[in-house]
Amino acid sequence: MVARTFFIGGNFKMNGSVESIKAIVDGLNAANLDGVNEVVIAPPALYLLDVVRNAKAPVQVAAQNSYSEASGAYTGEIAPQQLHDAGVPWVILGHSERRSLFGDSDKVVADKVKAALAAGLKVIACIGETLEERETGVTNQVCQRQLEAIAAVLEDKDWKDIVVAYEPVWAIGTGKVATVQQAQDVHADTRAWLAKRVSPAVAEATRIIYGGSVNGKNCGELGGAVDIDGFLVGGASLKPEFIEICKTHKA
Repeated sequence: MVARTFFIGGNFKMNGSVESIKAIVDGLNAANLDGVNEVVIAPPALYLLDVVRNAKAPVQVAAQNSYSEASGAYTGEIAPQQLHDAGVPWVILGHSERRSLFGDSDKVVADKVKAALAAGLKVIACIGETLEERETGVTNQVCQRQLEAIAAVLEDKDWKDIVVAYEPVWAIGTGKVATVQQAQDVHADTRAWLAKRVSPAVAEATRIIYGGSVNGKNCGELGGAVDIDGFLVGGASLKPEFIEICKTHKA
């Protein structure tokens, strides 16, 4: 069995200020993180350069989005090549808020993932179902459809630079959390799909992390599930408890 490094992502979304984000970074720098877990934080684009300059290992930095083109007349967008040039190693793509609020279709997400990997970035690729989709029993179909669009444009070797984030839309920012069994079931089904669609080796090595109202109280139990390889944390990444989450160790 491949040992998958536990992964903690912090998505600040459109929150924070120069002062508050500096405080978060200073807190992580002083937290004596042991480096066993991979820790990646994603501040708003305006603050990326400051965070890259000030965050100390093992903390890494991610952008919250990037475009599918390397340059051009795309006002307001950031190219993955620009992120790489600025020393930002990671990017979050396919988050449900990008899909629902800004119209990022499965194809758009896949094109962004392909472009980011080609530029030398690593990708946190998000998938997840709405409450209606869960209640109608199509969770796996939705997640696998979203992942299929990405798989269709990749080669097997590309998966080493992808972390898959399962984020049930109904649990993001709502305080509702998938039960450990609900999350584990989707993670296991996703891993089985990867084994069939891509390869057993890729399925075994790819980290599949959970996002959806993760906090300091539930991270230990969620992290104990065999197929949950970490978290993509939203609101709690802005709070002191994020340090506790970053120290979650796989049982």
